[in-house]
Amino acid sequence: MQAPPKDHISSSSRKKIAHQAILRLVMGVLIIILINIIGSYAFTRFDLTSEKRYTLSESTKKLLKEVDDYIYFRIYLEGDFPAGFKRLRNETREMLDEMRAYNKFLNYEFINPNASNDAKDREKIYRQLIEKGLNPTDLQVKDKEAESRQIIFPGAIASYRGKETPVQLLSNQMGAQPEEILNLSVENLEYNLANTIRKLIVTYKPKVAFIYGHGELDEAYIYDISQSMAEYYTVERIKLDGQINSLTQHKTDSGRISIFNKYKAIIIAKPDSAFSEQDKFIIDQFLMRGGKILWFVDGVKAEMDSLQNKSNTLGLARDINLEDMLFRYGVRINNDLVLDANCLPIMMVTGAIGNQPRFSFVPWIFFPLANPATNHPIVNNLNMVKTQFISSLDTIAIKGVKKTILLSSGQYSRKVNAPIIIDLNIARQEPDLKLFDQPYIPLAVFLEGKFSSLYEHRIPANISNSPEIGFIAESKPTQMLVVSDGDVIRNQLERKNGYPLPLGYDQDTRQTFGNKEFILNALNYMLDDSKLVTIRSREIKMRLLDPQKLQNERLRWQTLNIVAPVVLVLIFGLIKYYLRKRRYAH
Repeated sequence: MQAPPKDHISSSSRKKIAHQAILRLVMGVLIIILINIIGSYAFTRFDLTSEKRYTLSESTKKLLKEVDDYIYFRIYLEGDFPAGFKRLRNETREMLDEMRAYNKFLNYEFINPNASNDAKDREKIYRQLIEKGLNPTDLQVKDKEAESRQIIFPGAIASYRGKETPVQLLSNQMGAQPEEILNLSVENLEYNLANTIRKLIVTYKPKVAFIYGHGELDEAYIYDISQSMAEYYTVERIKLDGQINSLTQHKTDSGRISIFNKYKAIIIAKPDSAFSEQDKFIIDQFLMRGGKILWFVDGVKAEMDSLQNKSNTLGLARDINLEDMLFRYGVRINNDLVLDANCLPIMMVTGAIGNQPRFSFVPWIFFPLANPATNHPIVNNLNMVKTQFISSLDTIAIKGVKKTILLSSGQYSRKVNAPIIIDLNIARQEPDLKLFDQPYIPLAVFLEGKFSSLYEHRIPANISNSPEIGFIAESKPTQMLVVSDGDVIRNQLERKNGYPLPLGYDQDTRQTFGNKEFILNALNYMLDDSKLVTIRSREIKMRLLDPQKLQNERLRWQTLNIVAPVVLVLIFGLIKYYLRKRRYAH
């Protein structure tokens, strides 16, 4: 049989190959179209990281669905930064891109505040950013050749419908290494950005009230926390004065009386006089109806004002008639003081230079710096909290009530029962750590569950059965925070002009502590139905290179990275050449 002509075989093969190529092309286009059609109806994203660092929480996704107008972020993290800040910049961009995937109303730009070569222009920009609420960071950049300083603003300004709010992207935690601080900042990115969006778009603000009438802090001392709370809540002050309806409102429907709380939460900030049984009953029934309470109560009466004109004072037990109430709910504030070697220093005269007194910072063990005792969302990644004459607290086993210690003292601490002599000369002595043998003393506790009324079986039947009073013996599921120091919520006043300073800021050391974040986190955890604050429990593992090893083996790895790709390409080329030669040799 005669073989077909070579030209005929070649022509048939070419047609077959062309037909197959066209078929593959059409199939590829159809598959792409099909994938796009499916993707338009079924949106999904894949995160292959072990800690799901690029996966938004359900709370954030729900919040983003509520954004119905443009939110614009101006992030001031552009420029020539060290690697750590570049990482924060890149992580911020990736987080915003992730949010934009769920809502196209989010837009952003990165701005370099140091872009201008004119020093006056840079100063003007710095002032504007500070006035808008961004905190500058004086960055020292070191390399092998020299050291330079650079002012940066690791934050952003978010705008929405004419409103602006600052976002601090760099976390503040005392004692942490720079790498740890940057890692904490990355961990908190989603919460900080989502919380900013929440502040901008919020329309309904639940009502929160400060109780007064028992010597609680004046408005000037709670000014800063009140202003910060007002971004989320309607903040009021209310005097109970024995008025049964001071915290509740009544509604009558078909002759039936319904009683509701006026407020979602109440705050009791550093009372110094006794509560009447009438006021205690009002607070108790507020709790029974599901109201949230934040207690900031001293166990010992002691103030620095008593040491202005003398070197010592006496700390006495503070009795404000709340002991039985708190005990019933599951906590006891002790009449003692916690002394801690890890403490806030105070300014004292420690000598003289000529005729002028010499002032120095000395450790004041009566001002412990409270540390987060758990990874609970309220305190996770929180800076230390500044306290003054704080007492210890104990928890009591109560069925149906869960207790979580949020803050504790440090490793070297101890308790001293009242009455106690508080002497400034103690600050001149180096603390003997052998005496500080009671570590991690509880200072703040979070309670949640169903609480029993203090007045169950204690009031006459005509009161407990009265429809106007509506007595409740067991609460709905609710929560409370108990802190054994009223000064945790008190902001300082500027000494010269008397204006309120930010809560947590100490004007002597010029350091900012975590007091404000602690209180806002607690309140948001209690009242925010979306539970955005739970995002704070996210942890991202640090995968840092060993700097010493990196320095010693730098040349080796640089050479390997340059030479290895070239060698691999040459090997691949030789192998391919050999295979082609072998295939077509015959």
